[in-house]
Amino acid sequence: MPLLRTLSLLMTTLLSGCSALAPVNWLVPSNGYEKLDGLRYGDLPRQQLDVYVPAELKPDAPVVVFYYGGSWRNGERAHYRFVGQALASRGIIAVIPDYRLYPEVRYPDFLRDSAKALAWTRAHQADWQSPHGPLFVMGHSAGAYNAAMLALDPRWLEQEQLSPEVLSGWIGLAGPYDFLPIINPDVQPVFYHPQTPVDSQPLVHASAASPPALLLAGAEDDLVDPQRNTRQLAQSLREYGVATNSEVLDDLGHIKILLTLAAPFQGWAPIIDKVTCFISQHGAVYAERQASDGVSPPSSSACKVSSR
Repeated sequence: MPLLRTLSLLMTTLLSGCSALAPVNWLVPSNGYEKLDGLRYGDLPRQQLDVYVPAELKPDAPVVVFYYGGSWRNGERAHYRFVGQALASRGIIAVIPDYRLYPEVRYPDFLRDSAKALAWTRAHQADWQSPHGPLFVMGHSAGAYNAAMLALDPRWLEQEQLSPEVLSGWIGLAGPYDFLPIINPDVQPVFYHPQTPVDSQPLVHASAASPPALLLAGAEDDLVDPQRNTRQLAQSLREYGVATNSEVLDDLGHIKILLTLAAPFQGWAPIIDKVTCFISQHGAVYAERQASDGVSPPSSSACKVSSR
């Protein structure tokens, strides 16, 4: 399908939300990785995930669990092959889970699913020749919220006998981290508005123990205010001494920042380069720590960010 025709279709379908991203997959390479489809991390129908293993896999490659957005009401992992391909093309093992959505569940059950998927991933890293590889969580929009809560609020990983210390870092794209009172009518019932628990907000869980963070947003985002969310959380983390990279990029909106991960649109903004750089840097820190514990560090290349 010609690129212009596909872009026109995307602009139409994206009006219905993130779950309409499936057409992007038509434009990305279908090779360069092995896709392990429909692996179960739990017994419930939506507790399944896909794994994208790079074709040129290096020992102890970094592993990223990516949570998609959709206002905790819609989305499915099959629509995010373009994310798996983008990460795998950089030598990163990508895990994309489904999780239960409203109205089947409300807060915090989707966090319990997210934690369970992360625990499953950690337990299976050796299956992909990465038993000692650095582990990250990443998400867009509502998925960035899920990633943030796993990284900042220890309650959810504790239920899986883990802690945020297992993470080398976390990455949020256009994430909502401080959204009380809830204005969006689609989100209100998900969080029991107006009785939303204050501790449901990632911002209140920022601490000196938080893992390193990469927080990116678009200046043209009219759904999730980047000033209140991305910049405010980044400032709070820095005040606690947490290694935090953040940027609000011009000419990007709420959906466009996600689309820049897809191969044909990576020239719009260097989001995948920034993600790769962050993973490389903090994966190297993890490798040094492993080496000090007597574990041979994985090979790593220098972090390079393009000027696109």
